[in-house]
Amino acid sequence: MRNLPDAIVLCGGAGLRLRSVTGEGPKSMATVAGRPFLELLLRQLRRHGFFRVLLALGYQKDIIRSHFGAETFGLQIIYSEESSPLGTGGAVRNAAGLLETEIALVMNGDSYTDLDLGQFVVEHRASKADVSLAVVPADGRTDCGSVFADSSGRLTGFAEKTDAAGAPYLNAGIYLLSKSILLEIPSGLQVSLERELLPRWLREGRSIRTFVGGSACVDIGTPERFREAQQVLAHAEKHAAKS
Repeated sequence: MRNLPDAIVLCGGAGLRLRSVTGEGPKSMATVAGRPFLELLLRQLRRHGFFRVLLALGYQKDIIRSHFGAETFGLQIIYSEESSPLGTGGAVRNAAGLLETEIALVMNGDSYTDLDLGQFVVEHRASKADVSLAVVPADGRTDCGSVFADSSGRLTGFAEKTDAAGAPYLNAGIYLLSKSILLEIPSGLQVSLERELLPRWLREGRSIRTFVGGSACVDIGTPERFREAQQVLAHAEKHAAKS
């Protein structure tokens, strides 16, 4: 069995753009393919052999706590709570002290990409990188991170939510990060992993690698994409149930 790290799922968002569709609940608990979206991510983690998951909570955290408790789908669930919004980077730093492994798999709680998470870990460890990020082929979208990499997979450019002409990849919102680099982030600081930390680490010459997944990144960030996700993820769940 692969020795897999702890996972951190960022699920503190309020989902303001989705309220016309989903109401006042946390974005990660919006119903997609008949389940709370966060359930789809947790089931994916369990299918790939993960065992210990940290849920980084913020908005309406008690709803998520009461739904999942201390164990679900064979996963041990640990909660990291923020008292005020910390951004994606600050939320990961807030959870870092609860990690029991030297690297962490980090997932955005509002997007899903079907990729081999275990192989992602294997390649990250083999590269000895500080950070690895999962990417998918570019599809013309400009509302998520544009990624450039060289032929060896080393990250050479990253631009969050801009039209970076010619970018071959998009950020899938799934990362592997060393605990040591997370602990360098000042505790309690509101900071974005995508807008601030990744570009800073790239400028500093940190070792950052890419892992290419074949399927598209499906997210529920807007009412339009939320509706599109229903059919796509219902199909993905049926396929997973058969495998």
